[in-house]
Amino acid sequence: MSEDLCERLQDINETGVYRLSCPLTVLEANIMLSGLTLFEADLSAVHGKGEFLAALAQVINAPDWFGHNWDALADVLGDLSWQPAAGYALLLCGGDATLGLSEADHEIVSEIFYDTVGYWKSQGKPFWVFFADSEPATTQSV
Repeated sequence: MSEDLCERLQDINETGVYRLSCPLTVLEANIMLSGLTLFEADLSAVHGKGEFLAALAQVINAPDWFGHNWDALADVLGDLSWQPAAGYALLLCGGDATLGLSEADHEIVSEIFYDTVGYWKSQGKPFWVFFADSEPATTQSV
């Protein structure tokens, strides 16, 4: 299973926005094996656009020019030059179905995620977005 998942993570034709269906530790291990960079965001305390943008800016180590608005999020997710990698996976954990956002903001960020996946596909690099119900694997007790 791990070998299959590792191969799939490297396949740009499979990339997209998904609800996680395997244990976080399995995903994390396969991302490491595949050479992708993993960004894990805990959204359990997010209540609104500002907190959501701050959480993502922190996990991707956004540059100083990050403007904490939707356009800036789209720009940094489509750049990531400060995080060179074979590809990327964004793991959003602990958030509710709306990611702690209003309906309108949730629609905007969903569009940004789909556009980002498409952009990186055009660059020949995988970009994944995963939603998980639990906390990030790095904070779980073993």
